[in-house]
Amino acid sequence: MQLGMIGLGRMGGNMAKRLEEHGHEVKTYDPQVDSTAGTLEELRDQLDAPRTFWMMVPAGKITEDTFQTLLGLAQQGDVIVDGGNSNFHDSQRRYADAKERGIRFVDAGVSGGVWGLSVGYCLMVGGDRGAVAQVEPAFRALAPEDGYAHVGPAGAGHFTKMVHNGIEYGLMQAYAEGFEVLEKSEFGLDLHEIAGIWRYGSVVRSWLLELLHAALEKEGRELEKIRGYVEDSGEGRWTIAEAIAEDVPVPVITAALFARFASRQEESFAAKVNAALRNQFGGHAVQAVEAAHAATQDPR
Repeated sequence: MQLGMIGLGRMGGNMAKRLEEHGHEVKTYDPQVDSTAGTLEELRDQLDAPRTFWMMVPAGKITEDTFQTLLGLAQQGDVIVDGGNSNFHDSQRRYADAKERGIRFVDAGVSGGVWGLSVGYCLMVGGDRGAVAQVEPAFRALAPEDGYAHVGPAGAGHFTKMVHNGIEYGLMQAYAEGFEVLEKSEFGLDLHEIAGIWRYGSVVRSWLLELLHAALEKEGRELEKIRGYVEDSGEGRWTIAEAIAEDVPVPVITAALFARFASRQEESFAAKVNAALRNQFGGHAVQAVEAAHAATQDPR
């Protein structure tokens, strides 16, 4: 099939390559990268009707601006696919806006990261059956065998990907905490070796564990070159918000998100409050900032 890929970053660029490797014709637009088109209008003119536009740009303003521009350029029967990590509420709204103009909208949750080019991307797709069918040859080319599903109506794809990423937060935090216990133990354990054997036969084996094994092999046991600062891209927050709306308890995902918040603090004000309170009610000693700073300095 023929497709216009908008956004050629780490994901979009590799997805375009994988589609081409599977025999599909891909036209491209990205103002930061050499592309077949210099504008979205030029991209439209390079595609045969009914067209398929695939947005692979960051969620938020860039996605919204791109979508609105495409609405003004696309024609009836064209399909706009959002493959980014948009909030599913936005996807439902965009579906309705597109439908009013006779344009079809599909939301595609995409997982696979930088490894997707070689092993494929897991695709969770939402939208009308006819619109999904138009793009399905591309979905099947991008995904590994059994790695693609049309999961439901508009918004369902991004909703499923949102929960997927919330689960990811919890899994990553469990590995992080467990390996810190191992690292701090008295036994001088080889974390790379342990991550390695856990990949085979263990009930905690997973692709994330394989990636941790690779990271320990590259960076060493201490991970000294990596700062313990962990961002979040929003899906964990959205998952928790939906869980609250549904009266579903999600303590693990919530704790994992809060652990990411804590990782960004140079100094925790909450910890200062705790120390001050212990001093007030129990006379427990507090450590002055100057003393704490001195204790961390190399005595040489």
